[in-house]
Amino acid sequence: MKHKLSAVLLSAALLSAGWLGITGFTLFFALVPLLAVSESYDSSRRSWWRMCLWGALAFVLWNAATIWWVWIASPLGPVVATVVATFWNLVALMSYHYISKRAPRTLAYTVLITLWIATEYIFYSAEVMTFPWLMLGHGFSGDVWAVQWYSCTGVFGGSLWVLLSNVFIFEALRTRSRRRAAAAAAVVVLPAIISAVLYFTYKPSDERVTVTVIQPDVPCYEKFDRDHTEHLISLAARTPSASAFALLPETAITYLIEEGKSSPVIDYMSMRIFDRERSATKLVSGATTMRRYDEADKSRTARFDPAAGWYDHFNSALLIDPRGTVDIYHKGRLVIGVEALPMKGLWDLMGVDLGGVAGQLGWGEGQKVFESRGVKLGPAICYEGLYADYFAGFVREGAQVMGVISNDGWWGDTPGHRRLFDFCRLRAVETRRAIARSANTGISGFITPRGDVVETLGWDEQGLLTQSIEVRDDITPYVQYGDWVARVSMLAAVLSLLYYVAYRVRRRNHLVQ
Repeated sequence: MKHKLSAVLLSAALLSAGWLGITGFTLFFALVPLLAVSESYDSSRRSWWRMCLWGALAFVLWNAATIWWVWIASPLGPVVATVVATFWNLVALMSYHYISKRAPRTLAYTVLITLWIATEYIFYSAEVMTFPWLMLGHGFSGDVWAVQWYSCTGVFGGSLWVLLSNVFIFEALRTRSRRRAAAAAAVVVLPAIISAVLYFTYKPSDERVTVTVIQPDVPCYEKFDRDHTEHLISLAARTPSASAFALLPETAITYLIEEGKSSPVIDYMSMRIFDRERSATKLVSGATTMRRYDEADKSRTARFDPAAGWYDHFNSALLIDPRGTVDIYHKGRLVIGVEALPMKGLWDLMGVDLGGVAGQLGWGEGQKVFESRGVKLGPAICYEGLYADYFAGFVREGAQVMGVISNDGWWGDTPGHRRLFDFCRLRAVETRRAIARSANTGISGFITPRGDVVETLGWDEQGLLTQSIEVRDDITPYVQYGDWVARVSMLAAVLSLLYYVAYRVRRRNHLVQ
């Protein structure tokens, strides 16, 4: 009992290290203790349930150690995320445990690897009930030099690397075979060597564009007022004339903007920020926008008000030029419980508030790009930096550089805002696009296409930074093919499970010994 508890605690600690700012390299053997616990049990139903409880404890502790900070903004959020994530992790682990007692070990390992990635993909791809923070490949967000081949595989390639390493290391320890130990070392080391070569041979683009990011450091839980707006404008007005884009954070404009109508707020900001000398600079700012509908054309998320009729609120990025002309991008990946409410009718009936938003926000209809001085920028909003394939969609639409606008202050000075910035480093590698990131507070700064951090403003700092960043037009294999590792894994998982069923049927019919 004590040995199994120690193994579970060790596994949870090794799984958590990459999300606590330590290193993702502990992931290579983080599942080995759980595999050892599974090995100690027989094939009985009682043993299956005991293993299930040990696995659940390890995954719950992993979640508790790494996403506890979500509670600051949404008390129910980390509970729901932990329950759903633990369920999907257990699907893979317990399928492995069951099959390993009844079929060849190679088949059980194949099911573990492919089904784990497949369930990550399901959790990642869902419209709601999705929070892919703890995808294994995200654990290397602080070790980008070791995963430069994400430009080919995306983050699921990192998950595959982790799972293969755990299986090979466990086999080497279980059999005490030098040959298998050498194979395990190769699985761990060779991808890192390939990545290091890619990292040090990377050739920067000669084409550059100047971008400014602004961090106002306005408290999230205070009511925004005119003083905050004036503070933001005074910072933005310091933008150098050479900048093609000036990025303001996600919640910069706190007044509701109705789409299709002129806005006094936008006109006022344009008048105060821009001048003739800087007439080519364009402002990218976060805002809440409203779109009205006729009843026949209303969206599935539309709300109704007797005075306003049918309408949607959107979390939006605005491109504002000196004349006050506005282009709008609507956020396409909404935060579960805060911006998107699964089973909304049930929560309303129970009187449960999942995060303080009065109703479901509207869903964006796809990625778009903003253009200034001939350069195209993808305006990702906050949470969208978690979704590799969605992020790559901006590049497919023609983005030559990426901008990320965010408000990380909801979670306080916790690992939350640090990892959200680090995940952008992985997105830079996958797409080979420079990233300029503007946060209300948290981390604002610049990331190169190989994931290096150039300059930042940290927690509780205010100011602006200006950098000349790379402009690239090339398309990486990952941008071109998307999450192909996950799709192949889903197919392989289905085939592996079908093979297991056929294997058991043949065994029962005594067609094989």
